[in-house]
Amino acid sequence: MGIFSRMGDIINANLNAALEKAEDPEKMIRLMIQEMEDTLVEVRSATAKCIAEKKERTRLLKRLEQQQVEWARKAEIAIDKDRDDLARAALAEKTALGDRIRYLREELEQYEEQLNKYDSDIGKLQAKLNDARGRQRALVMRHQSATHQLKTSKHLHNDKIDEMLNRFDSAEQRIEHIESEAEALAMGRKSQSLQSEFDKLESDERVEAELAELKSKRQARSE
Repeated sequence: MGIFSRMGDIINANLNAALEKAEDPEKMIRLMIQEMEDTLVEVRSATAKCIAEKKERTRLLKRLEQQQVEWARKAEIAIDKDRDDLARAALAEKTALGDRIRYLREELEQYEEQLNKYDSDIGKLQAKLNDARGRQRALVMRHQSATHQLKTSKHLHNDKIDEMLNRFDSAEQRIEHIESEAEALAMGRKSQSLQSEFDKLESDERVEAELAELKSKRQARSE
């Protein structure tokens, strides 16, 4: 509970600081995940230290148990030799070793409980970290999408852009007016060209008529 409480305090403190500074949400998420990763490394390091200390205490317990057996054997030898004084001294050593052995066994039980707690904490923290990483990807995508949407909305509601588009409309109207004048002028020229064609035809007809009349008169004279 202490590890998660401490981690929660750190994350909340950094989160509040980030919110006060209005930092980038993506940076804020990365910061929280970094804090969780650092805490996980710290817990694993504490677990490794606890395991090493447990092994050391276990080796010491085995040595003390062997010594206790040895002092019990010596006490029996002293009794066989009618040396009660030595037997008492050997049993005193055996008793003292028994007290240390009992203390070490209690200590090893505490180590075992602590390791079980570390194991549980690591499992919970790893699950929370995996969940945070999965949510990070979704939150980053949402943040990027929201950012692009905000930029788009700003452009859509930008008065300067509307003004610029109005200028485009005005320029387009001017161009259409010029195009219309050009088309009208071309149409006038086309009409004049067509009229000249007809005038030419009429002129040709008069020339042909005069030519026919002249030929007719000359033929009449010659007869």
